Amino acid sequence: MRAYKHILFKQIEWARNRGIDLIGAKGNRGYPAYTRELKDNLFEPLNPRTEKAFRNGDGDELAGNPAKMQAVHSSSALGVNVFQYWDRINEVHRIAHACGFCNKTTEISESISFEAKYPIDDRFRYSPNIDVVIENASGSKYKVYAIESKFTEAYRGEGHSGLKGKYLDLAIWNDILHLRELAVSISPIDNRFQYLHAAQLIKHILGLKKAYGKTGFRLLYLWYDALGGEGAKHREEIDEFLETARADGIKVHGLSYQELIIRLAERHRDTHKEYIEYVTSRYL
Repeated sequence: MRAYKHILFKQIEWARNRGIDLIGAKGNRGYPAYTRELKDNLFEPLNPRTEKAFRNGDGDELAGNPAKMQAVHSSSALGVNVFQYWDRINEVHRIAHACGFCNKTTEISESISFEAKYPIDDRFRYSPNIDVVIENASGSKYKVYAIESKFTEAYRGEGHSGLKGKYLDLAIWNDILHLRELAVSISPIDNRFQYLHAAQLIKHILGLKKAYGKTGFRLLYLWYDALGGEGAKHREEIDEFLETARADGIKVHGLSYQELIIRLAERHRDTHKEYIEYVTSRYL
């Protein structure tokens, strides 16, 4: 079975096992993979700040009926289900540690935002929307920990575009020449990476670099892993991209959602039982 369908069907069965009614993307039409109510797809409701961020984002995750976030295989719902809880209970440092951004005694992380926009240049109409951003205390070496979150996207076989020519002539490339070389090689159409959306990651790095400088942020590529050839090829592409970015001095690493959730379960099962039961039963 292809990776995309395996993940999708697993999420559908998760919903059915809990008596959650599913509908199609057009209500009574389309494959039933959307919950009737958004709350049925979330561990806890969106807090006002999170809801506002998604409504202001460019992905239209909360638009329509059903909304994109109501899909059981929604990456935005996955991100909210894993991260929002730690923001609500004011223990952001624990998820930051589990993500590999810092050691367990570091408590500089203060809040979590979703769909954060980081403009690259005033001439561009749209700015990169970074899925999850952990904001750190003023004066911290790393101002933010940024997270690019993926669920089924890599396995849909849709192909990826590269960067438009106007991006390649910016002055911001002056000290990240390995990434610029990579950007040129995948533009305008990316025939190099089949699963990893490299151009999107490069835009995120450019936006973060514009905001914080090359050394003022850390970036995590957080993806949902899959067994078989597709998952293996995705991991190879991730490693290739990370090696290129690190050659330019960018602090970036990769981690699968499964690894993250296992870390959280091992460290916090007793003290955060309901949350751990939800994320492990749904996403492992």
